[in-house]
Amino acid sequence: MNPKILIIGACGQIGTELTHELRAIYGTDNVIASDIRKLNNDVVNSGPFEVINALDFNQIENLVELHQITDVYLMAALLSATAEKNPAFAWDLNMNSLFHVLNLAKAGKIKKIFWPSSIAVFGPTTPKENTPQYTIMEPSTVYGISKQAGERWCEYYHNIFGVDVRSVRYPGLISWTTLPGGGTTDYAVDIYHKALSEGKYECFLTSETKMPMMYMDDAIAATINIMKAPTEQIKIRSSYNLAAISFTPTEIAAEIKKHIPKLEVTYKPDFRQKIADSWPASIDDSRAREDWGWNHEFDLEMMTVDMLKNLSPQYNTDLQ
Repeated sequence: MNPKILIIGACGQIGTELTHELRAIYGTDNVIASDIRKLNNDVVNSGPFEVINALDFNQIENLVELHQITDVYLMAALLSATAEKNPAFAWDLNMNSLFHVLNLAKAGKIKKIFWPSSIAVFGPTTPKENTPQYTIMEPSTVYGISKQAGERWCEYYHNIFGVDVRSVRYPGLISWTTLPGGGTTDYAVDIYHKALSEGKYECFLTSETKMPMMYMDDAIAATINIMKAPTEQIKIRSSYNLAAISFTPTEIAAEIKKHIPKLEVTYKPDFRQKIADSWPASIDDSRAREDWGWNHEFDLEMMTVDMLKNLSPQYNTDLQ
């Protein structure tokens, strides 16, 4: 029998594509999208949609009961750079929305939870290369602190109350369908848009800042696959390391220049540089690959071809 799914934060960068993919797999009527406001977009117009405040427990509980929800994907969050501008609200949203869903599962009202963590849980004292699953975690951002705390609560609710909660630590995510959403890794989305629209890009990080990244198609596949996996294969209930590719602004610019030779990139680091410097350069995700068969598909070259192919019609740019 198909699960009945509620996605909280469905209009965000990940939620948008996750909604479409889950509807394709499980049927439109079995996937209820929700967000804080009702936009005129594909997520709202392509299937069931509810306006919901992720901080309102009663609203979430009512939706779960109304639609007989079995699985919740909690995608609502304030991302790294945005969270630094409003720390108190970031903590409130990122933590209390999680508690609401965990408590519903504890009460037996939902069967399974997906909650995303992030490489932001790591900090300046974490080994930067091939960062292990278990390592020093001293995050230096509000976003990272909330994600690290969330991981501990997920593990606690699983161990003490038997809640089936599953999580991955997303690296920087790159997508052509949604605009950057306030993350430190968002330069790797913006550079494609600026390359096509202006032929130049001013990067807010230094040229050699290396960070773990992933194409959105791979991130969506990982999200769905960890939820599909048999319970006994999910051996880590805090959050799994997840990786695909790591690169610098110099390297992504060089790849884009193969298609748009005129691209000029300049560098003007801002407050996001300090955040980026606190994060790993590459991630060891061997546990995810061993436990539930994670495997990425896109490398930097494939990702760039796909990004430019899908974005170029927006800018009337012929890359042939």
